Amino acid sequence: MIQIYNTTEEINTKAADLFAASAQKAIAEKGKFTAVLTGGSSPAGIYKLLASDAYKTKIDWSKVFIFWGDERWVPLNDDLSNAKMSYATLLSHVPIPAENIFEMYKDGVTPEDFAVTYEQSIRTVLGDEGKFDLILLGMGDDGHTASLFPREAVLDEQNKWVTAYYLAPQSMHRITLTAPLINKAEKIIVVAFGEKKAHALKEVTTGVYNPTTYPMQLIKPLSGELLFLVDKGAAGTN
Repeated sequence: MIQIYNTTEEINTKAADLFAASAQKAIAEKGKFTAVLTGGSSPAGIYKLLASDAYKTKIDWSKVFIFWGDERWVPLNDDLSNAKMSYATLLSHVPIPAENIFEMYKDGVTPEDFAVTYEQSIRTVLGDEGKFDLILLGMGDDGHTASLFPREAVLDEQNKWVTAYYLAPQSMHRITLTAPLINKAEKIIVVAFGEKKAHALKEVTTGVYNPTTYPMQLIKPLSGELLFLVDKGAAGTN
């Protein structure tokens, strides 16, 4: 489903409302809420809103468990770190226990080895079903999501929940959740702003199925909901 909004602020409010509602529902039903955050610039406004007085009191943060969809393999104090941005805008401003936050980086280990550790952390919290309550995703101008980039071998992964690899065009390692794990989620929210996303969004949602070129097409929930929150620029309706 695609929902089109006039402004970024409207998208941020909708996403924050969905996050809070999902948290309340999961905590009431299961005693905990498991969420996956995304990086980049798109979610910063959402995170700041969730950290505001209007939202943070709606959620029992002691029962929230936070993971990430992907990460650049850089230290947590690096400006490229998705976790650094998430702490600055959200996690440092809400009463969530440190042990409930699963950063996607660790000093002194290889990204490939840490991918195995990260998958085990997910299994410990979620069990072997691996069903997150909510996953937030962005989408690049090229149709990638998380670190599922066009024409990379990671797109063919069927068994691992988490994997790491060297992304040559960016000259860096990336660690990412895989499409099979993402597709287990109860709710997946994709946020996209701006005219630069319009071509990819059109191809992803209405084009020929070609996930090698547009990896976002791999995101097809097994039983959950997939929701695109986009502005008029991304929707091509300006």
